[in-house]
Amino acid sequence: MSKFRVRYQTFEIDDLDIHVRSLRDRQQFSDDENIAKNLGISSAQWPLFGIVWSSGEVLARLMARQDIVGKRILEVGCGVGLASLVLNQRSADISATDYHPEVESFLKINASLNSGDEIPFEQSDWNDLDTSLGKFDLIIGSDLLYEVEHIELLSQFIELHAKPECEVIVVDPGRGNHAKFSNAMVKLGFQHSQRKLDEEEQSHTSFKGRVLNYIRCKPLSG
Repeated sequence: MSKFRVRYQTFEIDDLDIHVRSLRDRQQFSDDENIAKNLGISSAQWPLFGIVWSSGEVLARLMARQDIVGKRILEVGCGVGLASLVLNQRSADISATDYHPEVESFLKINASLNSGDEIPFEQSDWNDLDTSLGKFDLIIGSDLLYEVEHIELLSQFIELHAKPECEVIVVDPGRGNHAKFSNAMVKLGFQHSQRKLDEEEQSHTSFKGRVLNYIRCKPLSG
């Protein structure tokens, strides 16, 4: 039986009401069988997956208006999966991945809370070069660049799962690692742009970071 406490929230995102089960606060912890510990997740890190951060809400709002037609989409480091839930409600082809052992159960419950289809999920480390996720047209994530050492791991994980023509959207709160990550993505053939939220977007949040965008197009035949 889970020893952590949860809360239920409803996010009004455009014309969608997204219901989310998340951890009550950052003091929650439950790892009696040391599953997370054996994965290298400390007690301080353990609850971070289960909080809806402002960067995750920004990503979800972007996904409410994202072009999804004909696109296979992957959310990396999905946590409770707010952006994935938005895309699922829009009938997008969305899959999700995260390293934390509790994420899959939260994602299943949250999809059910919204009367949506179960979202395909795979627990995966960015070091894992043998996943069954496949290739995607659009890869998204929020607050992924915690540490400098994550830059190479994340860029290579994205490359592993990106189609030759692919777009990547990362909402970054400004931990100081986005420039090096952008350089790594450029080396993989992506064109890079970034922006701050516009006035209308900013009205929903106190988020002060950047939306990082990477696009790789098929080379012109000639």
